[in-house]
Amino acid sequence: MQSNIEFSVLKHAIDYAAANSPFYKKIFSENNINTDNITSIEDFQKLPFSDKYDLRDAYPLGLQAVPDEEVVRIHSSSGTTGNPVIIPYTKEDVEDWATMFARCYEFAGITKSDRIQITPGYGLWTAGIGFQAGCEKLGAMAIPIGPGNTEKQIQMLIDLKSTVLCSTSSYALLLAEEIGNRGLKSKIALRRGVIGSERWGERMRQRISDGLDIDLFDIYGLTEVYGPGIAIDCEKHEGMHYWNDFMYFEIIDPKTGEVLPDGEFGELVITTLRKAAAPLIRYRTHDLTRIIPHRCSCGREYPMIDRISGRTDDMIKVKGVNIYPGQIEEVLNCVNGLSSEYQVIIERIDGKDRMTLKVETIQDADRQKVMKEVLQMFKSKIGIRIFCDCVNIGELPRSEKKTRRIFDCRD
Repeated sequence: MQSNIEFSVLKHAIDYAAANSPFYKKIFSENNINTDNITSIEDFQKLPFSDKYDLRDAYPLGLQAVPDEEVVRIHSSSGTTGNPVIIPYTKEDVEDWATMFARCYEFAGITKSDRIQITPGYGLWTAGIGFQAGCEKLGAMAIPIGPGNTEKQIQMLIDLKSTVLCSTSSYALLLAEEIGNRGLKSKIALRRGVIGSERWGERMRQRISDGLDIDLFDIYGLTEVYGPGIAIDCEKHEGMHYWNDFMYFEIIDPKTGEVLPDGEFGELVITTLRKAAAPLIRYRTHDLTRIIPHRCSCGREYPMIDRISGRTDDMIKVKGVNIYPGQIEEVLNCVNGLSSEYQVIIERIDGKDRMTLKVETIQDADRQKVMKEVLQMFKSKIGIRIFCDCVNIGELPRSEKKTRRIFDCRD
């Protein structure tokens, strides 16, 4: 149950969007919504959702809720499947984002004495500049290398004695494997890793942690809502704290839109409370998680969501069964002798679906035994028969950004 103070902040955000955002003026008008009639959380929960597809229709600057003179920066989604989503920022938006990101670093035990090597990309993407702004707000040393150039990355890790690595999980794994293969682990000074941009399973987490001998922190964010830095796990690793002084989180049933109680898994919906240039009301993220119903044992008051278990739009249907990447990772976690990496190839042969799961096996593993266990586990946990192809560690591609694991070759 929300307090009156919390609802008043939420109501102010709704009124601001209704008065200033052409995007929400249109939505509220089309749905005959008078925001004066919104007087409770129950009323708020009846407001329509917004979605990335709606935001694409507002291209290029239909989301802008302030005059041009107040916009100091824009960022953008990739736009790989349609128009990109353009998100403008005011000076205060940029400062708020840096404040949240610095808070993330602090929750990860990072201080101004640290040297933070930033590998995510810069430019229209929100990642690199977000990591850097938070670093500078904290007062730590930023080493803004950006993506790729693994030789340079390793040289900087060694020569500058970087203590914190910021990257995708895919690139952190690539670096861990490369450093291990070269016997350079004793020459690096890393102690923390802040990892985001893609979901990653427990086995990958362990391989990165062991390979670099660091404590890993899962950071969350999305371009539409500032960028990375709106949630992170703390030293207790019981969930990701989110900043409820900047955002209001709901969990809904992705099929019905019904708001779910704390503790139940569903789709995360975000309302921004202070964002001026591009406010969002009940924005569907498509990320699957839950609000953790109890306070973290660290004692901090900020609430938590669970690690992202997948996305509603990541689901694939094979032989009539809905499958999420997280389910595949759960299967692989139950089988000994595997690395964290896998690849799924889906084909239609003679009118029937055929799914092949490629997995990496460690050097001494009995491949026939591993293959048999993977097939049995997949059948028992997910419910369909598949084919399994075991390959050596390192044969599946590594990425300096995000790793693509699902290849649907059906027409």
